[in-house]
Amino acid sequence: MIEITPSLSVGENEIQYDFIRASGPGGQNINKVATGVQLRFDIRNSPSLEEGVKERLIKLGGSRVTADGVLILEAKRFRTQEQNRADALARLAALIYRAAEKPKPRKKTRPGAAAVEERLEKKRRQSAVKRMRRYRPGEPE
Repeated sequence: MIEITPSLSVGENEIQYDFIRASGPGGQNINKVATGVQLRFDIRNSPSLEEGVKERLIKLGGSRVTADGVLILEAKRFRTQEQNRADALARLAALIYRAAEKPKPRKKTRPGAAAVEERLEKKRRQSAVKRMRRYRPGEPE
């Protein structure tokens, strides 16, 4: 089990790892060993997450989420498979943690009386300027 918060954890069986060849550090070894990690997490079919968390996670994942609702994270930063696996897992945990936070509801507000009056006064001034610029034939200039 991967603990995200004290009340939220994800099972290891929900995460699938694929190992790929990575670019970056590693010298000649990079052409022989698959050190990069591609982590796959099926958001839509995860029994560990609530519906609200799933929706927020899909939104946070952006282009890393497939049409089927599978989140794909690639980790190629390090030279070893173990470090890349830990990096991908940490990034997944951070994403789920961010998605678990409920957004604050927006409180509707209204502009104050002074702000309304200031806006109307500004409109009156602009109207007067445009009225002065208006061309009226027959009137002395």
